[in-house]
Amino acid sequence: MVKPRVIETGEGIRDELTVEAYDVMQRHLRNRGWIETDQIIKSGISKGVALEIGPGPGYIGLEWLKKTEGTRLNGLEISPTMIDTAEKNAREYGVEARAKYVKGDAVKMPFENDSFDGVFSNGSLHEWSQPEKVLNEISRVLKPGGTYFISDMRRNMSPLMKWFMKLVTKPKEMQSGLKSSINASYTIEEIESIFAATSLKVHEVKKLMMGFVVTGAKNPH
Repeated sequence: MVKPRVIETGEGIRDELTVEAYDVMQRHLRNRGWIETDQIIKSGISKGVALEIGPGPGYIGLEWLKKTEGTRLNGLEISPTMIDTAEKNAREYGVEARAKYVKGDAVKMPFENDSFDGVFSNGSLHEWSQPEKVLNEISRVLKPGGTYFISDMRRNMSPLMKWFMKLVTKPKEMQSGLKSSINASYTIEEIESIFAATSLKVHEVKKLMMGFVVTGAKNPH
């Protein structure tokens, strides 16, 4: 039986020491090749202007910029401290002219209709206070035919996978945050129900060992 979901904060990580530790963890995952940039590109998000929701320290989007040509990225992040870190990392990548980070809540995005060729998000869906509203906002800001890619963990992943994730999570200070994030994440059935209540009808849900990926496109007008 799947344990009930335990809601996590919707305010993002703001404490400077925690942000620094999270940056170290994400950099470690990047160095291991364990972030999902290649899958995002394969899903069709490979050109134009993209929106990343909850970029944190920015590595997924920055790798996306590095691996694509003539592209630009907007990162919507609720934590000002994370934005500072992402901007620093963008300068390190040498792509600061192509990356713009904006403070805001995804339930009401500060962007015009039909603004983006693609939208992606990794590991932040479980933090969204109102996921249906966020998904409707994704539909609003996507251009007709634009593609989206949303991935996260599953609360009902196997105990072995939970153990493995804890093992590879470094620094150790982030392990408690990993546990709370897993407890706040959704099952495939819950995700299907959430999407069914939104305007993003065209989608595919793929179950992974540790999580899931939802991909799709906004219906052309």
